[in-house]
Amino acid sequence: KPPLDLHGLHARYANATYVAASKGNMLETVENELAGVKLTASKSAAFKSFLDNPLISRDDKEKGIAEMFEGKVSVVTLNLMMTLAGNARLAEAPKIADTYSQLMKAKRGEVEATIISADPLTKAQQNAVEAAMKSQVGAGKKVVLSTQVDPAILGGLQVQIGDQFLDLSVGSKIDSISRTPV
Repeated sequence: KPPLDLHGLHARYANATYVAASKGNMLETVENELAGVKLTASKSAAFKSFLDNPLISRDDKEKGIAEMFEGKVSVVTLNLMMTLAGNARLAEAPKIADTYSQLMKAKRGEVEATIISADPLTKAQQNAVEAAMKSQVGAGKKVVLSTQVDPAILGGLQVQIGDQFLDLSVGSKIDSISRTPV
């Protein structure tokens, strides 16, 4: 059973792929292969066009997928791509890869966190924020931290952990004060 309860079209395919890969003990292999499909779709205009073009028949897409992938990827990845081709959903492959990646991060106990600051954080500041976040996400979870710089927030931090957003920026404080009636 997948570690996250995700819904929607992408999740349906990602969940089925996760279960199949889990049974075959090849979760990481499939994750890497799907990341490769996503990367290729972003870098190769011809491959992206092949995935997106609704004028190419389902049969032709299935043949194309078989030629490109057979013997080069695991059975699970090949089955996913063939199913997507047969269901005219190949254009969704990069999004399905993202959803599968979410499932794998949850399995590994990784929590994505983004810090937005007005100036680049020093290593000491980054470590202090990461330590504070670890206390928020719970024991056994690993914080995967990414930082961004946005001078528009003026000072302070904006923190996003998963789907939670905390705005501790000077810019938002000024905005809230300016909206307060006198």
